[in-house]
Amino acid sequence: MDGMKTVNDQLGRGLRDLRISVTDRCNFRCCYCMPRDVFGTDFPFMNSAELLSFEEIVRVTKVFAGLGVEKLRLTGGEPLLRHGIEALVEQLAGIDGIEDVAMTTNGSLLAKKARSLRDAGLSRVTVSLDSLDAETFRTMSDVKIPVSRVLEGIAAAADAGLTPVKVNTVVKRGLNNGQGILDLARFGREHGYIVRFIEFMDVGATNGWRMDDVVPAAEIVEAINSEWPIEPVDPAYVGEVAARYRYVDGAGEVGMITSISQPFCGTCTRARLSAKGELYTCLFAGLGHDLRTPLRDGASDDEIEKRITGIWKGRTDRYSAQRTTATLGLPKVEMSYIGG
Repeated sequence: MDGMKTVNDQLGRGLRDLRISVTDRCNFRCCYCMPRDVFGTDFPFMNSAELLSFEEIVRVTKVFAGLGVEKLRLTGGEPLLRHGIEALVEQLAGIDGIEDVAMTTNGSLLAKKARSLRDAGLSRVTVSLDSLDAETFRTMSDVKIPVSRVLEGIAAAADAGLTPVKVNTVVKRGLNNGQGILDLARFGREHGYIVRFIEFMDVGATNGWRMDDVVPAAEIVEAINSEWPIEPVDPAYVGEVAARYRYVDGAGEVGMITSISQPFCGTCTRARLSAKGELYTCLFAGLGHDLRTPLRDGASDDEIEKRITGIWKGRTDRYSAQRTTATLGLPKVEMSYIGG
């Protein structure tokens, strides 16, 4: 490979972010991601030989870095279930051109690992937390792990310097909207966390998505603004996913992720690498592109680069902008397989 390159897709979108799923397993069974009736005890998760090794992940990430990727996010499933994840973080953080290594986690294992992750080079974490209410949390996560364990993980991340700590909340009407939104907004204000409310999305084919379950971001903004006035903030960078708002009284900020009501496909710079080495160019993609086979069959870095470049240059994905009743039934990869 001959130095840093710029690769644009058919809509002029560059390749800047890579989300790396390190496992398809999770210790939660959230209703919008891995519902228990589908992902039960007999579900055929990948075995270790199917997963990309750390060495393979690092190698392909170096190729992505040569094509302009600057930011990495480790996802899953639940990434902290991957044994020795700190070693992978350390190797990824050392790659030339990589400026930021983040992680999205459910937080249940974070309290014990936050410090070692920071020491390994992790920049920051985003923790999924759908409710502060114990019963609502249990309903949405469908596990016996208490919400207190997630809160301990968030606090440990802040103490370790994995900041700014972001908290992602998927809002599903009838489950955690209303007072639940205000409780989480207050939680962020009091502790200095950036809470980001996510519209319930039609990812995958198993979460029973219906438009009636979606709480539009405008409704969430209105609810928060009535309690604590907020005002829009410009994006921190091109392609930022969340629409940002700051509290007028100076108590931090809050975000809205609006895939349903205000799609942001036009600035999407994210590629996704599944746990078994398939490249997806959209969260709603139905087809992945195999990188594991050429990696294991002796392909050179230049050959891997050409494959990635060809895939990205041919990219036209903008599912959320094109979403209609006709697109809803299209096959889509499960979010647990490629991360959020």
